[in-house]
Amino acid sequence: QVQLVESGGGLVQAGGSLRLSCVASGRTFSWYDMGWFRQAPGKEREFVTRINWSGRNTYYADSVKGRFTISRDNAKYTVYLQMNSLNLEDTAVYYCAAVEHPRGGNYGRDYNYWGQGTQVTVSS
Repeated sequence: QVQLVESGGGLVQAGGSLRLSCVASGRTFSWYDMGWFRQAPGKEREFVTRINWSGRNTYYADSVKGRFTISRDNAKYTVYLQMNSLNLEDTAVYYCAAVEHPRGGNYGRDYNYWGQGTQVTVSS
């Protein structure tokens, strides 16, 4: 198993930036594809971005493409989400997720392990 702990959320003004981190513990981190999802109040959880085990392949939701960047440091057992040009629609709880490579996909059901989430609030 792998345990995931997110951090880095907070309150930011529209147009600002935040960087989320997700630290994994347990099994070898490089065995896992990683994803970020988010859930806004009253809405379903949605895919944000994902990265394969090596970091070579990344995928983004259209809503964040060009503004968000996912990366990972396998030596530090950490995946990052750099969020720039934040807008009000980015307000949500952000979740980190993991699944054994090569099963990573764009759906929550593709992932076995989840963090507890970190709140991101964008103000006008």
